[in-house]
Amino acid sequence: MLKVGDRMPEFEVLDQDGNVVKSSDFMGKKTIIYFYPKDNTPGCTAEACSLRDSYEALVEAGYNVVGVSKDSEASHRKFAQKYSLPFTLLSDKTTRMLQDFGAWGEKKMCGRTCVGTLRRTFIFSEDGILERIIEKVDTKNHAAQILL
Repeated sequence: MLKVGDRMPEFEVLDQDGNVVKSSDFMGKKTIIYFYPKDNTPGCTAEACSLRDSYEALVEAGYNVVGVSKDSEASHRKFAQKYSLPFTLLSDKTTRMLQDFGAWGEKKMCGRTCVGTLRRTFIFSEDGILERIIEKVDTKNHAAQILL
């Protein structure tokens, strides 16, 4: 798992519109990369809408916002359209990006242990250095957690 002070891992994935997005695209910008399990589920929708509703404040604070899950580009496109999400969603179908960031692993669901996406948020400086990790995401108030 990444630690504060680490560099942003290199990645190259597709966004909701099928465009190639690379880690180098975020150099020179403060960037929030949030990992979530699945489009159109209650917690993930609440988290995305929290970020959408505070998007202007996040942009004014100098942040670029990016969501990542292993859902397809088509799923992301529908999710972004349905909830008017103004930020980029990245598709990591191979889970390589999830693994490189430390957002893939064992978790408990319905009393069972399984392997999947860990809901985590990583905040990077303009130089691509990790400044903060949010591991206990409050989905309904996630933007407020970031803007502390």
